[in-house]
Amino acid sequence: MTLDHPWLGALALLGLLPLWTGAARGVRFSWNGLLPRDPMSVAADWTLRVAHGSAIALLALGIGGAHLTERSVERVGSGAEVVLLLDRSRSMDQTFGPAKHQIDLSAETKSAVAKRALAAFAAGRPHDAFSMLVFSSTAIRVLDFTDKQEAIQAAIGAAAIGRGLADTDMGRALLTALAQFDERPYSGSRLIMLVSDGGAHLDTDTREAIVRAARRNRVGLYWIYIRSAFSPGLAKGSDDAPADDDVVPERALNRFFKTIGTPYRAYEAEDPAALARATADVDRLERLPIAYRDVLPRQDLSGILYGFAAALSLLLAVGYTLERRRW
Repeated sequence: MTLDHPWLGALALLGLLPLWTGAARGVRFSWNGLLPRDPMSVAADWTLRVAHGSAIALLALGIGGAHLTERSVERVGSGAEVVLLLDRSRSMDQTFGPAKHQIDLSAETKSAVAKRALAAFAAGRPHDAFSMLVFSSTAIRVLDFTDKQEAIQAAIGAAAIGRGLADTDMGRALLTALAQFDERPYSGSRLIMLVSDGGAHLDTDTREAIVRAARRNRVGLYWIYIRSAFSPGLAKGSDDAPADDDVVPERALNRFFKTIGTPYRAYEAEDPAALARATADVDRLERLPIAYRDVLPRQDLSGILYGFAAALSLLLAVGYTLERRRW
């Protein structure tokens, strides 16, 4: 605990005066030797002295601006350190739709559905540490690791505001997400939850960098692939050509993720219900204990100190009304 105005806090020493002089007034009597010993009165007297001195000290500390400084504490969760990596390219402003289905322009956009699903996922894991990034042509860090639900929900809500950009750089987004774990002590399960409606052809250097970072930080990857209208999807159909896996970006990316060497699972969501099932499955799989450090902001103690001082003052008022002033 520290004070904004230490010189005012020094007035707390005045709380020693009641211990010296006493809180009750003397009662005149012909001869004190005739008075019997009264342990209850002695106890009441010292109780009022301590209450009087404490009230003075608490008021002085409150006026001096007593507060707890910013500090780091260790917390224990029941899940993982999760990086939410949300695609905000222009295609995410379109609607769901499996292959060969007609586009419904009145339906909810993929980004809006993804926002709702991620918000529900985070709300169901109040003790986990979440970080969030959005990406299109570059990756933007929205939130560093925290377990504060207000900040997490606000970050998820802000991620779906506005219109997306045309370009998508999946490789840079994944490297930025993996870098979130750099220089963090390993304390439990780690994962990146990638929500995107497209894949990418990554060059050799980017692939090698992703593999090194994922293995170094021991990060698992969950890819929730939101299928767009007329998209071929991740699974290869019977009528697909043999070279389709190399031509279709999402299939090429899916095949690369399987070779990273860390836990990986892909989900294909064709509608909002499928997206909700995918996030629920991730929630079910990642329930291991995890320890992490969190930073608590400054906490003002003035209100608490004034409250205790008021309670002690009420005790003094009661003692004053019960005080015997004459025999």
